[in-house]
Amino acid sequence: MAGEFASPALSLRGVTKRYGDFTAVDALSVEVERGQIFGVLGPNGAGKTTTLRMVNDIIAPDEGEIHVLGLPPGREAAVRIGYLPEERGLYPKMKVSALLGFFGELRGLSSGEARRRAGAWLERMELGAWAAHKVQDLSKGMQQKVQFATALIHEPELLILDEPWSGLDPINAEVLRDIVLEQRDAGRTIVFSTHLMEQAEKICDGVCIIARGRKVVDGRLDAIKREAASGRLVAVSFDGEAAAPTPPVLADTAMVAGQRERKGYLELELAAGIDPQELLTALLDGGARLRRFEVIEPTLHQIFVDRVGAANAREEIRA
Repeated sequence: MAGEFASPALSLRGVTKRYGDFTAVDALSVEVERGQIFGVLGPNGAGKTTTLRMVNDIIAPDEGEIHVLGLPPGREAAVRIGYLPEERGLYPKMKVSALLGFFGELRGLSSGEARRRAGAWLERMELGAWAAHKVQDLSKGMQQKVQFATALIHEPELLILDEPWSGLDPINAEVLRDIVLEQRDAGRTIVFSTHLMEQAEKICDGVCIIARGRKVVDGRLDAIKREAASGRLVAVSFDGEAAAPTPPVLADTAMVAGQRERKGYLELELAAGIDPQELLTALLDGGARLRRFEVIEPTLHQIFVDRVGAANAREEIRA
């Protein structure tokens, strides 16, 4: 038992899944620490859903090992997991409160406890007024929040969410994001897949980016961003009088490899081997009057594009 508690919440080692000649997941290895929010990120068709289905023992890997909370996928692990599948599915004729209670009982709760938790979750999801309505009377966003509650009602140790924000309006997306943070703060582990980089960047502690079934990068998000930046992206702006002419150093490709106009500032990519302090010195020596000079981290979307390639990311990722 001690070994179980020392183990990661989720561990995949060399996991591969093939469908005929097509390899959906290719030798994927990743570990998820307990008590964190972990994003499995990538474009549509990258292998995210296949990976989560293998973790949930819906399909079996062709190669490799999976451990969930220190256990192999199966019934013993399943009772400790809450799962929101990509394909949503509720009983449309059931009343909302009855449906939640039903799922609670399926997860081993007594009928009384299932009803109590159903009521509490409907209030938390801002759906208390809809408890006596049939599921079919709810909007798609409301139904998605109900299904989200079915994954949480038994208070699982590990919550697995497949594209949880897909199709949600900004208000409902914010509600679900707050609940995910609450679950993490309560000591639970959350693993979710998404191709929405902005949502992932707001809440993830760790990420794994996959493309065409292969891992591109994984680890702590803050460490990944620091490594990707490496001090090579700098934001600069000048006071009004110094904005023209452009400081000559910005045209020196030995110093500045590229630049992009951003809202209110220039984003400069330093040439290889150039330290930000060197650029700052060159600007000041050239008489530039700086309003802003800041080493910046790339966004998760920028990291994805850099690692996967703009051509693959352009149509698939919405940041």
